Amino acid sequence: MTRRFTTLAVSAAIAGGVLFSAVPAQAAPVAEQGSVSVRGPITCNISKMRQQVASHKSKAAKLDNLGYHKSAAKERAKARAIQARIQQCQDADNDAPGPIGG
Repeated sequence: MTRRFTTLAVSAAIAGGVLFSAVPAQAAPVAEQGSVSVRGPITCNISKMRQQVASHKSKAAKLDNLGYHKSAAKERAKARAIQARIQQCQDADNDAPGPIGG
């Protein structure tokens, strides 16, 4: 009887842990088309981002010269990611609608 009760208690504890650790359905984000973001405005400091790109590229060149090719590739990937973000910011500025009624 004790062994059966222990097994039942352990099973209930495991099941309860799974239930309490599961994310409720209400907390899951819903991907709807036309959804509006309630986050604040996103600002892009393009000149600072360009400096970061140049820094990553120069660091990649130095690492390549030293023979650290994998690290250099990572630095180049960082530079490409920042460059893509710059392009996204510029596209957002160019595609943004004008002021209302203007």
